[in-house]
Amino acid sequence: MLPTLPAQVDRLVSLGATAPLTPEELRIAAKALPDRPGLLVVAGAAPSALAPLLRRGDKAGFVVADMTDADDFAPLPDVAVPDAPVYLLEGLDRGDHLANRSPDEVYPELARTGRTPLLLTEGVQWVLQSPQVLARNACFMTIGSRLRRPNGTLDARTPAVWISNGTGRDGRERRDAPKVGWCWAGNRHTWLGFASASARTA
Repeated sequence: MLPTLPAQVDRLVSLGATAPLTPEELRIAAKALPDRPGLLVVAGAAPSALAPLLRRGDKAGFVVADMTDADDFAPLPDVAVPDAPVYLLEGLDRGDHLANRSPDEVYPELARTGRTPLLLTEGVQWVLQSPQVLARNACFMTIGSRLRRPNGTLDARTPAVWISNGTGRDGRERRDAPKVGWCWAGNRHTWLGFASASARTA
């Protein structure tokens, strides 16, 4: 369950996570949103700035070393995002039932069922407000965000939020920490669902 909208605003303010808005701008903008359950999303919030604010126990979140361009992942053309400073993301689902399928397979399936895939910034903000949504062997991808190369083609990486095993360049000290990373668009993973929502409302 997500906190109430006022509680979500207070949490972002307390963490210093309101950018690109000021705390006062966030409070004013949030008051205009519908009074119903959902995730308060700050448009334009940078995943790289939010990731270190994630917590799992005493472990802080991080972005993998080979994803220095995390903030450049942008919504795909058919992912409708409100032109507003904040919006409400409704009907959130971690997509556990879609695990062991590839992003390339799941993306059209979400469209057929009237769901919209989460953006990377939305996924990070979801975990920021509800840390329990990230569980060992039940994490999620955010395939609404992709990186477009200079020649117009899509980079093959698809972003995800999961829990580090403390191996490789992550470092042993980061075991069990929330992790922003990526997977290939054609690969399947049994422990990664596909986060989606029913609507974005401003």
